[in-house]
Amino acid sequence: MGKCETCGNEYDKSFEVIFQGKTHTYDSFECAIHALAPKCAHCGCMIIGHGVEAKGKYFCCANCAHMQGVEGLDDRV
Repeated sequence: MGKCETCGNEYDKSFEVIFQGKTHTYDSFECAIHALAPKCAHCGCMIIGHGVEAKGKYFCCANCAHMQGVEGLDDRV
């Protein structure tokens, strides 16, 4: 039985995620996302999908990247 690093729940169906060489234990995908998902540099939302990356920062969408001065990105081609 593992103990979730995010909420502290001890759960018989916990799972491990290896991220950047370190093993983490969670009881749900929700907790894993809360702990590991990058946050948009503009609006702060957690990036669950692909998002976009520019100038070393992560954004949830091209619009947020544009709001931070990034040019040349589109959500649709």
